[in-house]
Parts: sequence; structure tokens; C-alpha cells
Amino acid sequence: MMSYGERPRLLVVANRLPVSSKKTGENSWSMEMSPGGKFNLLGGVTDQYDTKWVGWPGFDVYNEVEKTALSKSLAQMNCIPVFLNEVFDQYYNGYSNGIIWPILHHMGLPIEYHHDANKTFQTQYDAYKKANRMFLDVVIENYEEGDTIWCQDYHLMFLPQYLKEYDNKIKVGWFLHSPFPSSEVYKTLPSRSELLRSVLRADLLGFHTYDFARHFVSTCTQILGVEGTHEGVVDQGRLTRVVVLPMGIDPDRFISTCKLPEVIQQMNELKEKFSGKKVILGVDRLDMIKGIPQKYLGFEKFLEENPDWRDKVVLVQIAVPTRDAVPEYQKVRDQVHGLVGRINGRFGSISSLPVHHMDCSVPSNYLCALYATADVMLVTSLRDGLNLVSHEFVASQESKKGVLILSEFAGAGQSLGAGALLVNPWNVTEVSSAIKDALTMPAEEREERHRVNFQYVISNSAEKWGGDFLSELNDAFAESEMKIRSIPHELPQQDMIQRYLQSNHRLIILGFCGTLTEPMNSQNEELDLKLNEKLKGTLKALCNDPKTTVVVLSRSGRNILDKVFGEYKIWLAAENGMFLRDPSGEWVTNMPQDMKNLDWVHGVKNVFKYFTDRTPRSFFEASETSLVWNHECADVKFGKTQARDMLQHLWAGPISKASVDVVRGNHSVEVHAMNETKGAAIDRILGEMMRKISMTTPIDYVFCSGYLLEKDEDIYTFFESEIVPSKLSHVTRSKSSSSIHSLKKKQVSPNVFDLKNENYFSVAIGQSRSKARYVIDSSQDVVDLLHSLAVADTTTMAHPFSDSELHQTRNGNADLKHSTDGKTNEGQETKL
Repeated sequence: MMSYGERPRLLVVANRLPVSSKKTGENSWSMEMSPGGKFNLLGGVTDQYDTKWVGWPGFDVYNEVEKTALSKSLAQMNCIPVFLNEVFDQYYNGYSNGIIWPILHHMGLPIEYHHDANKTFQTQYDAYKKANRMFLDVVIENYEEGDTIWCQDYHLMFLPQYLKEYDNKIKVGWFLHSPFPSSEVYKTLPSRSELLRSVLRADLLGFHTYDFARHFVSTCTQILGVEGTHEGVVDQGRLTRVVVLPMGIDPDRFISTCKLPEVIQQMNELKEKFSGKKVILGVDRLDMIKGIPQKYLGFEKFLEENPDWRDKVVLVQIAVPTRDAVPEYQKVRDQVHGLVGRINGRFGSISSLPVHHMDCSVPSNYLCALYATADVMLVTSLRDGLNLVSHEFVASQESKKGVLILSEFAGAGQSLGAGALLVNPWNVTEVSSAIKDALTMPAEEREERHRVNFQYVISNSAEKWGGDFLSELNDAFAESEMKIRSIPHELPQQDMIQRYLQSNHRLIILGFCGTLTEPMNSQNEELDLKLNEKLKGTLKALCNDPKTTVVVLSRSGRNILDKVFGEYKIWLAAENGMFLRDPSGEWVTNMPQDMKNLDWVHGVKNVFKYFTDRTPRSFFEASETSLVWNHECADVKFGKTQARDMLQHLWAGPISKASVDVVRGNHSVEVHAMNETKGAAIDRILGEMMRKISMTTPIDYVFCSGYLLEKDEDIYTFFESEIVPSKLSHVTRSKSSSSIHSLKKKQVSPNVFDLKNENYFSVAIGQSRSKARYVIDSSQDVVDLLHSLAVADTTTMAHPFSDSELHQTRNGNADLKHSTDGKTNEGQETKL
């Protein structure tokens, strides 16, 4: 555990360590940081932490003596090796880069060949999981309580789950440096659910762009059936926060490097070499997603259509080889070489070639000289997580202020698009036109575009990216106890009944569907919600008690609630409190003043009707501000499949620009007006109740229960802020209540409540995790519990049960055993 004054510890876990190791003797090694690597650009962030790097050293080591020697040498660089050895090929080349990588880059799942039984999708998947376990072992061996674990990229998608299984209190973040595809592409991955559920165990997930984050959240909702919110993904009550943080570079390194004498000399040599010509620069890995063939096709078309430029421009392409042994990469290399030969053959001469292509990496200083010399940077990625080359070019162009042509499919397009010329690399004509525009751009426009992008690059460095992520991770972890729906306790039923008897003004708030309704007939295709027969006498007795106020808060419409509760002296809140009926039967509109228009309702209703017609035993309920499609009685698998397809139809059509919330339940899809939750509604409801009745006795007892969606569980926390601290005065309590409540503005006067902690009972139904204090198993327990309250108070009620009501209620609860005087057998607790 960290002592006072010590730097917090950070373990950055990545597939590859950010160092290059070279053997200098039998058991000795020389080390240097890899130039330009993603994770050694964090700069000042790692200075603020006691940072250790965990990863594969870059080669296999089998000898234990050599492993020990290498580990000692790496320790001097704050690096900890993971020796993958025989697992590496199938983990890295197989599953990571042969299966996950193509999916993430929208290339689809490769064909599985069965000529080698030792290398199949399953063996690669097993190797991937085993490698992640090996990373776990090394992390745990070096972990100290309080450490932060930051997992990097798609190579380690199982690591968050493994870490949390080892110790759920470990702080875990995960960042994806690649794109994340649409759900239609991702769903082809055989292990799709397992990988998603694993990364969701992290406390914070990071992506480079909003598109990638949106695709991830959407994919989780459609494949896992979880709930997507503006904060992230909610699964079984647990929130995993999702943030968008585009990575940057160390701009000062490039700015200062361009001022070195050696680099200035190289710049002068390049200017002399290309004297009289404009220089277009490309710097890419030689692989399928970088779009080098598309770049050459666009340049070829430019030369075809602009003969005056043929001797005045040159394209310099640095193509860094990668995975040369893979056939797909060999095809790209051969295609690129063919295009280079064709262009130089068509438009070149003995003394001048329009394309200078190099299949190699270049030293970092020389690369800075190329960046600074170029007039145009041409990036034609077909799919790229970010593309930091574009950032490096901008940082190196402080003097020349060249033009950046950037693919709209590169993640950097969302960051640098304001100052760049964005192109679709598949559109050869568009690329050709952009080249011409860049070469002929007026100096004033060139300088303004560069100024915009330069300001972004220097303001959004890698150090800031790392600091922002770790800050978000710390916040997410610190808030997790408040945001994660905790495991509720078993309800102390006898204590609840006893306190009910001792209170002077009780407020009972109940959900409707799944709480007070009869069990649904699985063969019934129509929506026909009815009050549980066993509750009729009980509910009437509670409603007639002058010391008890009963509120039914439902998403159902007014007509349904009127039909079910018309005979009861009860408060009804339809459509989550948008409409309120008092015990006399009068309805009033209770919408918030800022409610947006409801033009989206008609379109959503058409989508719901379409899927209802095509999903046997499904139904939908439409009200004025919300719609719910229910497939609880439909075939389980088919219902879930239809729900996923429905979400796509909704987002693409009627709600694409609407101010609505979409909630995916276990067996339902709900669309309702933005911020329409039971917690937001109860404040308005209580305010309306105060205006309708004269409340002389403060509410000193609250029982709130329902089978609620996660978003609606804010009603449970609403009353937490109304609890009177035992040692606070009434005035002090009023100030405290208004300050700690989460709603923006409360309408309820603090004088309405005199609620003590032990007199508040929030009770979830059948939820393993909930914001409620307590949990019961089923709606039948609610029936029994309400009956216990009603019967226990019959001696003090102004209108006790009639003989028929008592007979009806007791028959429905014949197996219920309780004690009206609050006494129970010692050591036993009645479970209703």
C-alpha cells in the first residue's frame, strides 16, 4: 500500500514493451527506449507515477538463466517481461492479428482452413486466453494494493476480467487503439460475447473517437442485451464508464528535433534534391488498411489530368514492412510495387521519377526532416484507429505550414479535420482533386489551416491523453461505490411492520406491472394487465386508512390505470408521473416545463407495430410520452434477436435526432421522453400532492417497492436525501436535504418529511443488484407484505376490513404466518 508522500504506482500492460533489447554477451543486454512508440510518449504522466511497463520483450527466451538476466536488465528501464514463447505465434499472429484485428478494421472474419489441425480458430482462441493468463500472472506477481492497472489494446481483452476475478478491488482501465466496428461486423466473431463481457469488467474503457465508442456501446446492447447510457454500459446494475480520448504525440520532441543542426542539414539536402518540385509525403506501415494502393491510384490520376504538374511534383512514400511472411501482406506489397513501376514508367524519365518508394523505416531525425520539408502530407487510410503520423507532420511544419490531406476513415479525421482536406480514399477522383487543391492553395488559407491543427496538436499531447485517462479512471473507481448498484439486504419484515404501526403518516409507493399485476399467461398475445386478485381487499384497506397515502407509479397510460384502480381512493401516476390522478379521480398533466416535442411517437409506434406483427406473442403498449414493446411471452431466442434488430431500426429512423431515452430490458424495448424516470417524477408528484391536500402531519414512514428498470431506480435514492440525521435540527436538516439531493431543483418542501433512517424501506423485487436497501424474491412477496401491513393495523384503522374483504385477502394468503404484536421466535426471521 502506498505511504504518504509516495507516488502512486501504475502498471501499464501492453503486448510489447516500449524498449529494444540487444544481447551483448552471454548473460548481458543493452536497452533503449523504442523511438516513437505509443506508450513511451506519456512523458510527464509517467513521471507523476511510479510506472512499470509489463509486456512481451520482443523475442523468445527459454533458458532460465537468460530470463533472469534479461529481467534484471529490463528492470533498470522499469520494464517487466512476459515470456510467451510457444504460445506467442497462435496468440499474436493467430488470434490477435489474424482474427480480432481484421474484424476491428471492418475486414470481416478470415476463412478458416483445416489443413493444419494444430492451428484452428479454437487453438488460436485457447492460445489467446492462455497468453492473457500469462500476463495476469506477471501482473499479480508485481501488484501491490492500491496500484492502477492500465491494459492496452485488443491483445488483452480478457485481462480486465481475469484481474477482477482475482481481486474485484483492483483499479482497471482498458484502452482500444484500433477502430471498433459496427455491430453487424463484430457479431461475426465467434467469441463475440465473451470478449465484450470481459472488457466490461474494467472500471473505464477508452476509445479514440465517438464513432468507435458509439459502435462499442451499440454492439454491447445488441449482442449482450445490456443497457447503453450516456455514461457507458450498464450490466446487472454495474456501470462500466466509456470515454472518448483521442491520443496525441509529444509535439515538443518534433519541434525541437527540427531545430537540431543535423536535421537542418538533412532538410537542406532534401530541398536541394527536390529543387523546383513540390514534395508530397506518405509515411505508413505496408499493410492492407493504410491505403497505399489507393494513394498511388489517386496520384496517378492527378498526373493524368494535370500534365503541367508532371515535372513539378514528387511523391515520397515511406512504407515500413510488417508481417512479410503473411500472404495477404505479400499481395499488398506486390500490388504497391506494381503501381510504383507503372506510374514511374508512364510519367518518369531517366533524370526524374514522380514516385520515390522505400520499403523500410527511417531514423527518427531523418523522418522529422522529411516532415518539415514536405509541402503536402497524404494519408489515405482505409480504416485507422487514429493515425499519429498526421499529428507528427503538423508538429514538424511550424515553419513551412504545409497542407494535410487526411482520410475520413482515419480516427484523426475527427480531431484534425478542421484544418485538413478530408477525402474518401476509395474515390480516386476525390483524392486527385485534393492533391491539386493542396498544391495550389493560397498561402493565407494554408497558414490558417495549419494554425488550427497546430493548436490542436500542441494542446492535446500524449501526456494530456494519459493524464486525462488516468484522471477519468480514478474518478470512475472512486464513484463506483455510489454508481454501482449494490447487493441489497434481505428485508427485515417484522421490523418493517412494527415501525409501520408506530408511524403517524405513511407513504407507500408501488410500481404496477410486475409488482401488483397478476402473473402473465404465456399464451396470451394481448396486453391485458389486471390487478392481482389477492390484493383487492388489501389495497382497499390501505387506501382507506387516513394515516396512509398510497401511490402507484407506472409507465402505463391513464386509460389502463383508470380501468384497474378506478374504485380505489389512491394516487395514480401514469407514464412515470407525466399525468397524475388524485383519490377523487381527477387527472392533471404533470409534465416538466422543458419537455421536448413528441413528434417521434408516431414513427416509433410504426416500428413497434412492425415487429409485433412479426414476433408471435409479443405486444406493445403505447402511451402519450412512452412506448414499450414486450417479448416476454415470445420464443426467448427469437424475441432477443428481434429486439436487437428493432434497436437498429429505431436508431436509423424515428429516434435518430429525437430527445429520447431507449431502455433495453430483459424482455422489452422502451422508448420514452428524455429524463423520464421515476426518481425525476416523484419530486413533481409530491409537489402536486402538496398543492392538492393539506398536509398537517409530515411523512415519517416510506415503503417504496417495484420491479423497476435500472434507470427508474433513482426513486430509491430520492428518499435517501429526505432522511433526517438524528442530531440535526429541523433548520439544519432542511439545508442538508437540499444540498445532497442529486436532482437539479426540488419541488418538495423540507417540511413534508420527518423521515428517520430506520423508517425508510426501499425494496427491489428479484434483483441481484439494486439501489434499493432491501430485496424480496417475487411480486407474491409484495402481496404478502402489503397484507401484513393492512392486517397489522386493522385495530387502528378508521375503516377496517369488511368481512368479505378479510375473507378474500386471507384466503389468498392462507399460508402467511405473522405476528401482529411484532413478536417472533428468537433466532428466526419470517420470510414472506
